[in-house]
Amino acid sequence: MSNIVAIVGRPNVGKSTFYNRMIGQRQAITEDVPGVTRDRQYGMTEWNGKQFTVVDTGGFVPNPNDIFEESIREQVQIAIEEASALIFMVDVTTGITDLDEMMADMLRRTDKPVFVAVNKVDNSERFFEANEFWSLGFENTFFISSLTGSGTGDLLDALVEHLDEEPPQIETDLPKFAIVGQPNVGKSSLTNALLGEERTLVTPVAGTTRDTIHSIYNKFGKKFMLVDTAGIRKKSKVRENIEFYSVLRAVKAIEQSDVVWLMIDATLGIESQDLKILRLAQRRKKGVLILVNKWDAVDKDTHTAKTCEQAIRERIAPFTDVPIIFISALEKTRIFKAVDAALRVYENRQRKIKTSELNDVLLPLIEQSPPPMHRGKRIKIKYVTQLPTAWPAFAFFCNHPKHVKENYKNYLENQIRKHFDFTGVPISIFFREK
Repeated sequence: MSNIVAIVGRPNVGKSTFYNRMIGQRQAITEDVPGVTRDRQYGMTEWNGKQFTVVDTGGFVPNPNDIFEESIREQVQIAIEEASALIFMVDVTTGITDLDEMMADMLRRTDKPVFVAVNKVDNSERFFEANEFWSLGFENTFFISSLTGSGTGDLLDALVEHLDEEPPQIETDLPKFAIVGQPNVGKSSLTNALLGEERTLVTPVAGTTRDTIHSIYNKFGKKFMLVDTAGIRKKSKVRENIEFYSVLRAVKAIEQSDVVWLMIDATLGIESQDLKILRLAQRRKKGVLILVNKWDAVDKDTHTAKTCEQAIRERIAPFTDVPIIFISALEKTRIFKAVDAALRVYENRQRKIKTSELNDVLLPLIEQSPPPMHRGKRIKIKYVTQLPTAWPAFAFFCNHPKHVKENYKNYLENQIRKHFDFTGVPISIFFREK
């Protein structure tokens, strides 16, 4: 299982503020109004050398004017099923509410580690009041302040002890491809079109798919494993929280794959949710391929595809060296082109360049356009080599590694991409002291 940590709790207890602190950037909107987190919040973070994905479930409550209880209960259930660990957030200023009791009752029944975060504990009086939360019966209870950060370090120390070192991978030498994307974009239709059998239930209702299915594709001399974030929905209906479910499933599929097939709807274009999935794949150093599905449903002229591709590349910048393929899963148009492109991206991710070749190509370019000086000191890059990692990573040895600017790093990445084929693959560049 991938390390997914879900922050659960009723609205307005400070989940988004805590999420922002963990991610280290102000992503979620935080206002003193229940239910303002409407966007889907999930991101990568690291603590004590362990990486994990944090999901702020606040963003998955459908409508703040509706009765929350059923929706929240459903969401907590999904989080319990899918997450590796749960942070249950409560608010010292309100004490234990009926909704807290209901959630605690659900969480007590799971064998997943649960960490109670009593939030807004920012003075000695509140510290004393926070003791009532021990009555919820959880051993791991921490008094914190999301706003100031006090107590959060102890909570995270305890949390990461319960996480796997590295998520176990699917044991196979075959390339692993994950089809991810928003609900109802056509993931199951593509899986069925490729495998030539109704492996997954396909209906026009968003979110018919529930379980991740691993299928082996073996046709036309090509063999790979398809990690589809799709499957027949066996459990209780998910309704409004289907997006929450699909996000957790997409995160897991990304973790288990080599190349991510990000599927977007041609009739909608690339949306912010698609970009989040893309960035997640990028941060996990997975290969990426963008499939624009339902191309048959678009009115086209000779320039439509070019204009659409350009619009997508503008949205995904700066990582634009990605194959974009227009398909129709329904009509099976260009789906085998997608397979070829994915296999090419997989090869690119495995690509190893000889040190001599790297130096022959890059050192003359570095001499022509050297890094900018730092406080009158010349930065000399003497040598470059590819590191033995699962994705393309390069070390540049120089005299002042800390002073090489980001824009020069981008220049080097562009040169690597120009001279060697790494299309669809994120590249890491490090500067080391010679």
